[in-house]
Amino acid sequence: MTATPVAGVPTAEASPVAKPPRNRYIDTLRALAIVRVVVYHAFGWAWLTYVLPAMGVMFAIAGSLMAASLAKSGARKAVWSRIRRLLPALWTFAAVALPIMFWHGWSASDPDHPLHKLNLLFWLFPLEDPPGSSWGEPFWEVLWYLRAYLIFVLVSPILYFAYKKLGWVVVALPVAALAALHLTGFRLPDPIDGIMWDFVTYAACWIAGFAHRDGRLHRLPVAVWAALTAVIGGIGLYWLFTHPTAWGFDLNEEPIARTLWSLAFVLVVLRFRPALAVLDKVSFKWLAESVRVINARAITIYLWHFPLITVGAAVLEHYEVPWATFQYIVWMLVLETALVLVAVLLFGWVEDVSAKRKASLWPAAMPALAGAGGPVTPAQAGPGEPARPAVTPAQAGASGVGTPPTAVAASPRTPESPAVGNAVSPGYGSGVSVDFQGGTKPPSGTVYGSRASGVARVPGSEPENRPR
Repeated sequence: MTATPVAGVPTAEASPVAKPPRNRYIDTLRALAIVRVVVYHAFGWAWLTYVLPAMGVMFAIAGSLMAASLAKSGARKAVWSRIRRLLPALWTFAAVALPIMFWHGWSASDPDHPLHKLNLLFWLFPLEDPPGSSWGEPFWEVLWYLRAYLIFVLVSPILYFAYKKLGWVVVALPVAALAALHLTGFRLPDPIDGIMWDFVTYAACWIAGFAHRDGRLHRLPVAVWAALTAVIGGIGLYWLFTHPTAWGFDLNEEPIARTLWSLAFVLVVLRFRPALAVLDKVSFKWLAESVRVINARAITIYLWHFPLITVGAAVLEHYEVPWATFQYIVWMLVLETALVLVAVLLFGWVEDVSAKRKASLWPAAMPALAGAGGPVTPAQAGPGEPARPAVTPAQAGASGVGTPPTAVAASPRTPESPAVGNAVSPGYGSGVSVDFQGGTKPPSGTVYGSRASGVARVPGSEPENRPR
């Protein structure tokens, strides 16, 4: 006899599909990368660049999320969603930065960065780096990332199509292009040259994100994966430590080393899928909340952290705190954290509005996080994710009328279990991967455009003739 569903309980067909839970491991990687870049820009510690190559990590995460959106929503919707989440925060930042630079005298007579009014359009849609004055360099120096990210978003439908047809060959092509550029010395006029170098430097990581999303990376035999990452990473580190610069062994100064080491690092960290259940413990709630807030306000932190480091450096200089001392490091960390929190409170709500959420001073929490257990429906499961059946109350009680529904507990996720869902689900997260270090430079050290891989410091703290 077929049981009749209990009255008042929705059937499987009528039950709404829950929003995908967040991938806490991906969120944690992104938060670590953002913090690393802020610290690097504050103190300029070169060793941070190869301990955690944040740029490669962030582009790989962005590529993974973009692949999920393309597979789920199609090219037009996926691209528009990323643009919509990116630009309003930039426009808000421009509404503050541009008037300050104009008030401080930015004009066509600026000796290094003269005002060209038509280029101001790149503050609206950054296909090139948003321009700024010499005095206002902290406002615009790191905005190259927005341009690089936007270009990757715009070309992702083509890259994704090629990747689906050719697989790992598409990951290797940017590395081959970088080698060809280095060997031939080929250059384009500024600023196109810088755009080209940034693209070939980070495209492999972006496309590796595709391989993470569809499971191709996880399906690589362990021996092949280990050998591949060892060779790529070994060559990258060899190149880095045999090509020292005036700034030391800084990965940001060597695009070949940065490309290879970043790609190897990405192939390693995205291969693992820990549940990070430790973040559920009461003693680590502060850490889980920090990861959540950093992800939810990623664009705001990106835009404001560098000018605020400059403010902090000026304050410490005023009080004559010696550069690079323990006292300087502690006070800079305190000042920068406080100033960034103020920026998050003042401007972070823009990210809510652009993501079609209710604006709030502090980002609202999601009810669940990936890695916390719970059933996964086929609609929720990410590509390559074996979905566990989600049992509705009607289904659980179908053994007989009046029988209490049987709770079917999902097994906790283990490191072997694939990560679930898009780490940018509706209602939470910025959807934009960010990093703040300077853009790629040709190996020859030639200057292009107006960018530098800046580190905010008090005057006189940099070595002479730092490569730019």
